[in-house]
Amino acid sequence: MKVFGLTGGIGMGKSTAAQLLRQRNFPVVDTDVLAREIVESGQPALREIQETFGRQVIGPDGRLDRAALARIAFADPAARQTLESITHPRIRALWRNQVEIWRAERREVGVVVIPLLFETGAEAELDATICVACSAAAQQIRLQERGWDATQIAQRIAAQWPTEKKIARAHFMVWTEGSPEVLDEQLSRILW
Repeated sequence: MKVFGLTGGIGMGKSTAAQLLRQRNFPVVDTDVLAREIVESGQPALREIQETFGRQVIGPDGRLDRAALARIAFADPAARQTLESITHPRIRALWRNQVEIWRAERREVGVVVIPLLFETGAEAELDATICVACSAAAQQIRLQERGWDATQIAQRIAAQWPTEKKIARAHFMVWTEGSPEVLDEQLSRILW
């Protein structure tokens, strides 16, 4: 089995690429989805986050207030590192488990979407890496469409390696400013 890691900067097209791969029946696990699962109500990570960051990161419904936590974590690198020390080991365990399931199923290829792939050293556990990328202008537009202001965008971009550094480390690069068909064609040259 060949396991690909899919990465790229925030707003660069990882989710779109993953969706296209799923449509082609490739097994995909997205660590952003896993990150949401591990902080659901009743999960140990949620309890640890509340103990670490206080009640202000928990909404009235008892669920994680992601916006409140983001304001803390992205404004303070030490707070972000603390949050990552709570979440990253749990996320890594889950995607590793999924890869083992694929191996047991004798899948030929699997894709793990990891925004912080290189930042966390996950490439050592993968057979190849793909970096999706777009221009800084396109990235800004995409992030503004999420409703983020300039400060939020700058904080999130600063929390990741520069796109150029990710591209340089990746085995493959896919440009995401074209149509979904163009993106699909680029992925097809790599995966099938």
